[in-house]
Amino acid sequence: MAGWNVSDIPDQHGRTAVVTGANSGIGFVTARELARRGARVVLACRSEARGSEAGDRITSEVPGADVEFVRLDLGDLDSVAEFAATFDLVYGERLDVLVNNAGVMALPFARTSDGFETQFGVNHLGHFALTGLLLPALLATPGARVVTVSSMFHVLANIDIRDLDSERGGYRPWVAYGRSKSANLLFTHELARRLAGVGSGVVAAAAHPGYASTNLQTAGPKLAGRKGAERVMEIGNRLLAQSPDAGALPTLYAATAPGVRPDSFTGPSFAMWRGAPASSWRAGWTRNDAVGERLWSASEQLTGVTYDALALK
Repeated sequence: MAGWNVSDIPDQHGRTAVVTGANSGIGFVTARELARRGARVVLACRSEARGSEAGDRITSEVPGADVEFVRLDLGDLDSVAEFAATFDLVYGERLDVLVNNAGVMALPFARTSDGFETQFGVNHLGHFALTGLLLPALLATPGARVVTVSSMFHVLANIDIRDLDSERGGYRPWVAYGRSKSANLLFTHELARRLAGVGSGVVAAAAHPGYASTNLQTAGPKLAGRKGAERVMEIGNRLLAQSPDAGALPTLYAATAPGVRPDSFTGPSFAMWRGAPASSWRAGWTRNDAVGERLWSASEQLTGVTYDALALK
Protein backbone atom coordinates (compact mmCIF):
# COMPACT_ATOMS: atom_id res chain seq x y z
CA MET A 1 0.00 0.00 0.00
CA ALA A 2 2.99 2.31 0.57
CA GLY A 3 3.19 5.04 -2.05
CA TRP A 4 0.03 3.87 -3.83
CA ASN A 5 -1.33 6.43 -6.30
CA VAL A 6 -3.65 6.71 -9.29
CA SER A 7 -1.10 5.11 -11.61
CA ASP A 8 -1.60 1.91 -9.61
CA ILE A 9 -5.34 1.68 -10.36
CA PRO A 10 -5.90 -1.54 -12.32
CA ASP A 11 -7.49 -1.42 -15.76
CA GLN A 12 -11.24 -0.80 -15.39
CA HIS A 13 -12.44 -1.48 -18.94
CA GLY A 14 -15.65 -3.50 -18.94
CA ARG A 15 -16.53 -2.42 -15.41
CA THR A 16 -19.41 -0.22 -14.30
CA ALA A 17 -19.22 2.14 -11.32
CA VAL A 18 -21.70 4.39 -9.52
CA VAL A 19 -20.27 7.34 -7.57
CA THR A 20 -22.61 9.42 -5.44
CA GLY A 21 -21.80 13.09 -5.03
CA ALA A 22 -19.59 12.96 -8.12
CA ASN A 23 -20.03 16.62 -9.02
CA SER A 24 -17.23 17.92 -6.77
CA GLY A 25 -14.42 17.09 -4.35
CA ILE A 26 -13.61 13.50 -3.54
CA GLY A 27 -16.50 12.17 -5.61
CA PHE A 28 -15.47 14.06 -8.72
CA VAL A 29 -11.86 12.88 -8.51
CA THR A 30 -12.98 9.30 -7.84
CA ALA A 31 -15.30 9.32 -10.87
CA ARG A 32 -12.68 10.94 -13.11
CA GLU A 33 -9.93 8.48 -12.22
CA LEU A 34 -12.19 5.43 -12.61
CA ALA A 35 -13.21 6.76 -16.03
CA ARG A 36 -9.56 7.44 -16.90
CA ARG A 37 -8.82 3.77 -16.36
CA GLY A 38 -11.71 2.73 -18.61
CA ALA A 39 -14.71 2.27 -16.31
CA ARG A 40 -18.23 3.23 -17.31
CA VAL A 41 -19.11 5.70 -14.56
CA VAL A 42 -22.54 6.87 -13.46
CA LEU A 43 -22.41 10.30 -11.81
CA ALA A 44 -25.13 10.16 -9.15
CA CYS A 45 -25.74 13.77 -8.11
CA ARG A 46 -28.64 15.81 -6.76
CA SER A 47 -28.19 18.80 -9.07
CA GLU A 48 -28.68 18.20 -12.78
CA ALA A 49 -26.70 21.34 -13.64
CA ARG A 50 -23.71 20.44 -11.44
CA GLY A 51 -23.83 16.77 -12.39
CA SER A 52 -23.89 17.54 -16.11
CA GLU A 53 -21.10 20.08 -15.69
CA ALA A 54 -19.00 17.47 -13.87
CA GLY A 55 -19.53 15.07 -16.76
CA ASP A 56 -18.35 17.73 -19.21
CA ARG A 57 -15.28 18.45 -17.07
CA ILE A 58 -14.36 14.77 -16.97
CA THR A 59 -14.70 14.30 -20.71
CA SER A 60 -12.61 17.43 -21.31
CA GLU A 61 -9.85 16.08 -19.04
CA VAL A 62 -10.22 12.47 -20.16
CA PRO A 63 -11.20 12.38 -23.85
CA GLY A 64 -13.38 9.38 -24.58
CA ALA A 65 -14.40 8.93 -20.94
CA ASP A 66 -17.63 6.95 -20.57
CA VAL A 67 -19.57 8.97 -18.00
CA GLU A 68 -23.25 9.76 -17.62
CA PHE A 69 -25.22 11.81 -15.11
CA VAL A 70 -28.28 10.29 -13.42
CA ARG A 71 -30.07 12.37 -10.80
CA LEU A 72 -30.00 11.13 -7.21
CA ASP A 73 -31.20 12.98 -4.12
CA LEU A 74 -30.18 10.92 -1.09
CA GLY A 75 -32.50 13.00 1.09
CA ASP A 76 -35.53 11.73 -0.84
CA LEU A 77 -36.24 7.99 -0.79
CA ASP A 78 -38.47 8.32 -3.86
CA SER A 79 -35.48 9.74 -5.74
CA VAL A 80 -33.31 6.85 -4.52
CA ALA A 81 -35.89 4.36 -5.82
CA GLU A 82 -36.10 6.21 -9.16
CA PHE A 83 -32.32 6.13 -9.51
CA ALA A 84 -32.19 2.39 -8.84
CA ALA A 85 -34.96 1.75 -11.37
CA THR A 86 -33.15 3.83 -13.99
CA PHE A 87 -29.89 2.02 -13.32
CA ASP A 88 -31.56 -1.36 -13.72
CA LEU A 89 -33.23 -0.28 -16.96
CA VAL A 90 -30.23 1.41 -18.58
CA TYR A 91 -27.22 -0.47 -17.25
CA GLY A 92 -28.60 -3.95 -16.75
CA GLU A 93 -27.63 -6.23 -13.93
CA ARG A 94 -23.90 -5.49 -13.72
CA LEU A 95 -22.46 -3.20 -11.05
CA ASP A 96 -18.79 -3.60 -10.19
CA VAL A 97 -18.25 -0.65 -7.86
CA LEU A 98 -20.67 1.39 -5.78
CA VAL A 99 -19.00 4.36 -4.08
CA ASN A 100 -21.23 5.81 -1.36
CA ASN A 101 -19.44 9.15 -1.23
CA ALA A 102 -21.99 11.98 -1.06
CA GLY A 103 -22.55 13.65 2.27
CA VAL A 104 -23.31 16.77 4.26
CA MET A 105 -21.40 18.10 7.25
CA ALA A 106 -22.35 20.00 10.43
CA LEU A 107 -25.62 21.36 9.10
CA PRO A 108 -28.13 23.19 11.28
CA PHE A 109 -31.08 20.99 12.26
CA ALA A 110 -33.37 20.20 9.37
CA ARG A 111 -35.27 17.21 8.06
CA THR A 112 -35.18 15.38 4.75
CA SER A 113 -38.31 15.09 2.65
CA ASP A 114 -38.98 11.79 4.44
CA GLY A 115 -38.71 13.38 7.90
CA PHE A 116 -35.23 12.24 8.98
CA GLU A 117 -32.60 14.50 10.51
CA THR A 118 -30.68 15.62 7.44
CA GLN A 119 -27.17 14.37 8.24
CA PHE A 120 -28.34 10.92 9.32
CA GLY A 121 -30.86 10.80 6.49
CA VAL A 122 -28.45 11.75 3.72
CA ASN A 123 -25.15 10.32 4.97
CA HIS A 124 -26.50 6.98 6.16
CA LEU A 125 -30.14 6.20 5.34
CA GLY A 126 -29.96 7.37 1.73
CA HIS A 127 -26.91 5.21 1.06
CA PHE A 128 -28.40 2.29 2.99
CA ALA A 129 -31.47 2.40 0.74
CA LEU A 130 -29.41 2.86 -2.43
CA THR A 131 -27.13 -0.07 -1.65
CA GLY A 132 -30.09 -2.30 -0.84
CA LEU A 133 -31.88 -1.46 -4.07
CA LEU A 134 -28.71 -2.05 -6.12
CA LEU A 135 -27.83 -5.22 -4.23
CA PRO A 136 -29.09 -7.67 -6.92
CA ALA A 137 -26.71 -6.14 -9.48
CA LEU A 138 -23.84 -6.22 -6.99
CA LEU A 139 -24.47 -9.85 -6.06
CA ALA A 140 -24.60 -10.79 -9.74
CA THR A 141 -21.21 -9.20 -10.50
CA PRO A 142 -18.05 -11.17 -9.70
CA GLY A 143 -15.64 -9.14 -7.60
CA ALA A 144 -18.08 -6.30 -6.91
CA ARG A 145 -17.33 -3.76 -4.18
CA VAL A 146 -19.28 -1.33 -2.03
CA VAL A 147 -17.10 1.50 -0.70
CA THR A 148 -18.69 3.81 1.84
CA VAL A 149 -16.90 7.04 2.66
CA SER A 150 -16.81 7.80 6.38
CA SER A 151 -14.65 10.35 8.21
CA MET A 152 -12.01 10.58 10.91
CA PHE A 153 -14.67 12.66 12.70
CA HIS A 154 -16.66 9.49 13.36
CA VAL A 155 -14.76 9.55 16.68
CA LEU A 156 -16.95 12.47 17.81
CA ALA A 157 -19.90 10.24 18.65
CA ASN A 158 -21.27 6.73 18.54
CA ILE A 159 -24.80 6.39 17.24
CA ASP A 160 -27.69 6.33 19.68
CA ILE A 161 -30.38 3.92 18.48
CA ARG A 162 -32.90 5.66 20.75
CA ASP A 163 -32.10 9.07 19.27
CA LEU A 164 -31.23 8.65 15.59
CA ASP A 165 -32.30 12.24 14.87
CA SER A 166 -29.88 13.56 17.55
CA GLU A 167 -32.55 15.70 19.21
CA ARG A 168 -32.27 14.45 22.79
CA GLY A 169 -30.44 16.93 24.98
CA GLY A 170 -30.35 19.50 22.21
CA TYR A 171 -29.16 19.15 18.65
CA ARG A 172 -25.42 19.63 18.10
CA PRO A 173 -24.37 19.68 14.42
CA TRP A 174 -20.92 18.14 14.88
CA VAL A 175 -22.20 15.38 17.16
CA ALA A 176 -24.89 14.56 14.61
CA TYR A 177 -22.24 14.48 11.90
CA GLY A 178 -20.04 12.14 13.95
CA ARG A 179 -23.00 9.83 14.52
CA SER A 180 -23.77 9.70 10.81
CA LYS A 181 -20.14 8.82 10.04
CA SER A 182 -20.13 6.14 12.75
CA ALA A 183 -23.29 4.82 11.10
CA ASN A 184 -21.37 4.59 7.81
CA LEU A 185 -18.77 2.37 9.46
CA LEU A 186 -21.33 0.27 11.31
CA PHE A 187 -23.20 -0.21 8.03
CA THR A 188 -19.98 -1.37 6.34
CA HIS A 189 -19.27 -3.76 9.21
CA GLU A 190 -22.75 -5.27 9.19
CA LEU A 191 -22.92 -5.45 5.39
CA ALA A 192 -19.58 -7.26 5.28
CA ARG A 193 -20.74 -9.65 8.00
CA ARG A 194 -23.97 -10.45 6.16
CA LEU A 195 -22.26 -10.88 2.80
CA ALA A 196 -19.83 -13.33 4.38
CA GLY A 197 -22.78 -15.15 5.96
CA VAL A 198 -24.24 -16.00 2.55
CA GLY A 199 -20.88 -16.77 0.99
CA SER A 200 -20.89 -13.73 -1.30
CA GLY A 201 -17.68 -12.44 -2.84
CA VAL A 202 -18.89 -8.82 -2.76
CA VAL A 203 -16.47 -6.74 -0.68
CA ALA A 204 -17.89 -4.04 1.60
CA ALA A 205 -15.15 -1.63 2.66
CA ALA A 206 -14.87 1.91 4.00
CA ALA A 207 -12.54 4.82 3.40
CA HIS A 208 -11.97 8.40 4.50
CA PRO A 209 -10.06 11.30 2.93
CA GLY A 210 -8.35 12.65 6.05
CA TYR A 211 -8.32 16.42 5.91
CA ALA A 212 -8.99 17.31 2.28
CA SER A 213 -9.83 20.74 0.95
CA THR A 214 -13.36 20.44 -0.45
CA ASN A 215 -16.51 22.54 -0.21
CA LEU A 216 -17.92 20.08 2.34
CA GLN A 217 -16.07 21.76 5.22
CA THR A 218 -17.46 25.23 4.58
CA ALA A 219 -20.99 24.37 3.42
CA GLY A 220 -22.34 23.56 6.90
CA PRO A 221 -20.98 26.66 8.68
CA LYS A 222 -22.11 28.81 5.75
CA LEU A 223 -25.68 27.48 5.90
CA ALA A 224 -25.74 27.94 9.66
CA GLY A 225 -24.51 31.52 9.37
CA ARG A 226 -21.43 30.71 11.47
CA LYS A 227 -19.02 33.06 9.74
CA GLY A 228 -16.25 32.46 12.28
CA ALA A 229 -16.35 28.70 11.79
CA GLU A 230 -16.56 29.17 8.04
CA ARG A 231 -13.48 31.39 8.11
CA VAL A 232 -11.52 28.90 10.23
CA MET A 233 -12.39 26.13 7.79
CA GLU A 234 -11.31 28.25 4.83
CA ILE A 235 -7.95 29.02 6.44
CA GLY A 236 -7.46 25.38 7.42
CA ASN A 237 -8.27 24.24 3.91
CA ARG A 238 -5.75 26.65 2.46
CA LEU A 239 -2.88 26.01 4.90
CA LEU A 240 -3.25 22.46 6.20
CA ALA A 241 -5.49 20.34 4.01
CA GLN A 242 -4.43 18.10 1.17
CA SER A 243 -5.99 18.42 -2.26
CA PRO A 244 -9.14 16.55 -3.35
CA ASP A 245 -6.89 14.52 -5.67
CA ALA A 246 -4.89 13.30 -2.68
CA GLY A 247 -7.99 12.92 -0.51
CA ALA A 248 -9.60 10.62 -3.06
CA LEU A 249 -6.75 8.11 -2.99
CA PRO A 250 -8.09 6.04 -0.03
CA THR A 251 -11.47 5.73 -1.76
CA LEU A 252 -9.87 4.74 -5.06
CA TYR A 253 -7.66 2.24 -3.27
CA ALA A 254 -10.63 0.64 -1.51
CA ALA A 255 -12.56 0.55 -4.79
CA THR A 256 -9.86 -0.93 -7.03
CA ALA A 257 -6.75 -2.29 -5.33
CA PRO A 258 -6.29 -6.07 -5.28
CA GLY A 259 -6.71 -7.77 -1.93
CA VAL A 260 -8.86 -5.18 -0.17
CA ARG A 261 -10.40 -6.94 2.81
CA PRO A 262 -14.06 -6.79 3.82
CA ASP A 263 -14.78 -4.26 6.58
CA SER A 264 -11.41 -2.59 6.09
CA PHE A 265 -11.05 1.15 6.67
CA THR A 266 -8.56 2.97 4.45
CA GLY A 267 -7.37 6.52 5.08
CA PRO A 268 -4.25 8.69 4.72
CA SER A 269 -1.06 7.24 6.16
CA PHE A 270 0.09 10.22 8.24
CA ALA A 271 -1.97 10.47 11.45
CA MET A 272 -5.22 9.86 9.53
CA TRP A 273 -4.61 13.34 8.11
CA ARG A 274 -2.75 13.19 4.80
CA GLY A 275 -0.53 11.00 2.68
CA ALA A 276 -0.79 7.77 0.71
CA PRO A 277 -3.53 5.23 1.52
CA ALA A 278 -3.03 3.06 4.58
CA SER A 279 -5.08 1.00 7.00
CA SER A 280 -6.79 3.48 9.32
CA TRP A 281 -7.68 3.31 13.01
CA ARG A 282 -11.38 3.28 13.87
CA ALA A 283 -13.38 3.45 17.08
CA GLY A 284 -14.26 0.07 18.56
CA TRP A 285 -17.96 0.83 18.55
CA THR A 286 -17.95 0.69 14.74
CA ARG A 287 -17.34 -3.07 14.90
CA ASN A 288 -20.03 -3.91 17.45
CA ASP A 289 -22.18 -6.73 16.03
CA ALA A 290 -25.14 -6.10 18.33
CA VAL A 291 -25.30 -2.37 17.57
CA GLY A 292 -24.76 -3.07 13.89
CA GLU A 293 -27.75 -5.40 13.87
CA ARG A 294 -29.91 -2.84 15.66
CA LEU A 295 -28.91 -0.08 13.23
CA TRP A 296 -29.56 -2.41 10.30
CA SER A 297 -33.03 -3.30 11.57
CA ALA A 298 -33.89 0.35 12.25
CA SER A 299 -32.62 1.36 8.81
CA GLU A 300 -34.77 -1.25 7.09
CA GLN A 301 -37.82 -0.07 9.00
CA LEU A 302 -37.17 3.62 8.35
CA THR A 303 -36.40 3.28 4.63
CA GLY A 304 -38.66 0.37 3.74
CA VAL A 305 -35.72 -1.22 1.91
CA THR A 306 -35.00 -4.77 3.04
CA TYR A 307 -31.95 -6.87 2.23
CA ASP A 308 -33.81 -10.17 1.97
CA ALA A 309 -30.89 -11.92 0.25
CA LEU A 310 -28.70 -11.15 3.28
CA ALA A 311 -31.17 -11.94 6.06
CA LEU A 312 -29.57 -13.44 9.15
CA LYS A 313 -30.41 -17.11 9.70
